[in-house]
This record gives sequence, structure tokens and C-alpha cells, in this order.
Amino acid sequence: MLAVEAKGLSKSYDGVRAVKNITFSVLQGELFCVVGPDGAGKSTFIRLLSGIIKPTAGRARILGFDLTKEIDEIKKRIGYLSQRFTLYGDLSVDENLEFFAEIHGIKDFKSRREELLGFTRLGPFRRRLAENLSGGMKQKLALACALIHTPELLLLDEPTTGVDPLSRRDFWKILFGLLQRGVTIILSTPYLDEAERASRVALMHEGSFLAVETPRGIKKRMEGTIIELAGKDLRAASELAKNMPGVIDVQAFGDRLHLVVSKTQADPSSLNRLLQDRGIIVSHWRQISPSLENVFIYLMGDSQKGVHG
Repeated sequence: MLAVEAKGLSKSYDGVRAVKNITFSVLQGELFCVVGPDGAGKSTFIRLLSGIIKPTAGRARILGFDLTKEIDEIKKRIGYLSQRFTLYGDLSVDENLEFFAEIHGIKDFKSRREELLGFTRLGPFRRRLAENLSGGMKQKLALACALIHTPELLLLDEPTTGVDPLSRRDFWKILFGLLQRGVTIILSTPYLDEAERASRVALMHEGSFLAVETPRGIKKRMEGTIIELAGKDLRAASELAKNMPGVIDVQAFGDRLHLVVSKTQADPSSLNRLLQDRGIIVSHWRQISPSLENVFIYLMGDSQKGVHG
């Protein structure tokens, strides 16, 4: 059964389209991840689904309800966590949970509050003011407040941005616990390693979805073999490689280069020899499996050329 179904969903601001003609669906109980760089349209997309802003065009059904005509019913059934910390710093952890319970009209909330404090491991900090919590604890409190009314669908806008690695890991443990309870989660993130954990991933660029598939399915879109190399003067190596026969793309990753090489047109060992003949010393050379980041960069390049829309 579908938790979300959208067709042609778009949003424009002063003639600029932030979200462009997006069609997709999400199954109940699924973890659907939208990944992309800053400015890709991720926050606008999440805000559209939450009903905070209205679409300029297109239509969607959220948990069986029309996004534009039945938004009050939708809001009763969803939880939303914005990119910025939006809780009340001068209220304690307990008081924030109580406040959000009252907003959602939940009178007998104490047992639910205790459950969430245990679930998020915030129990020992229940008397602490929200403004005095660490970044990771603030995000866990924001999540607990979004869950106080037991939503069926959770919308999370970059919930782990700026959070330390340990808190990030804890946050994901909580999310997997929610999935086991049947909650549907739609999450936006700039982190491709987080997208690897999703059941399906949407790669978003300039307001559009470049691909919507399982992480494994997206990786299969990569045309060619990935050769990773390291050595001296990588900038010169990059420029040389771009003009070599059979090289589809060159991607820089810190002190490494990834060459996307045609499976039929290029011999990796001959490429290595060509570089060394041009004075480029290659200290490291191996074939690797494509990552989501490799595929995303590849698809963005094709999108700009008009290959993928």
C-alpha cells in the first residue's frame, strides 16, 4: 500500500522552479531517502509533502488524503522535523514534549512521553533546558516531539547535518527502530553514505529527480568501469585523462582521481602507461566498484548535457 503518491509536483518562487515536475511514490513502512547538494530543492520538497507550502503544479496523496484539499487530516498523521532546531530553548526536555502533545490535542501523553524518553535515551536529561543540550541531543528531542502523536509518516529534513558522528549513529538506530514499528520515513540528506541505508533513493539536482531506485539499482546506471589512481600532480593527470580514448569522466576525490572508463574502448593498463609516458607518476592504481557518489556525479554531468533531462 502506498503512503505517498505524487505526480508532476512542482513549486516555483518568483518564476524560479525550486521543485520541477516530480513524480514518485513511497510504500508504507519504507525508508525513502532524497539526497543532493545544497540548493538541490530537498527542503522545498519536504515542506511540500508536509503541507507547509502549497505546490504550484501537480498533485499528491499523503496517506490516502489529497495534499491540497485534505491537509488537516494529513497533519494529524505525519511528523515533521525541519532542518533548523525549532524547539523552545527556555523549556526543558519534558516541557517541550508536553507542549507539543498539547498542540496535537493529546491529553493523556505521559506514558507516551516516557516511552519516547526511553527510546531516544533522553530520560537522564529530562529537566535540562533545550538550549543547553548538545547538537545531537537537540535533534533527538526534536524527533521525540515530532513523534509525540504517533505519526504514520515521518518527514525529516537533513536531520543529521552538523551532528557529531556518534550522535548521528544513535539517530539512525532510532530511525531503524521506527521502521520496525511500521513508520514510513522520508528523509533528505546531503550525505551519500546515509542514502546507502535507504530502501530506495532519489538523487535530486536542481529541483529534479535524476534517478529513483534502490542504492544497488542506481549503481547499475554507471556506464563503465571505475579506476582509482593516486600520484603526483593530479591536476595534470586529470587534464590528460579527460582526453584519453575510452575515458568517459574524471572525478576528483581528495588525493585520488576516479576515471570512469568505457568497458569496451579502453585498456586500464594502457591508460596507466600513457600517463607515465607524459611524466605523471602513478603510485596507486586499482579498479573499484562504483559508489553512489560516483553515479551521482556522473548523472549530474549527463543532466547538464541534456542526456537525463
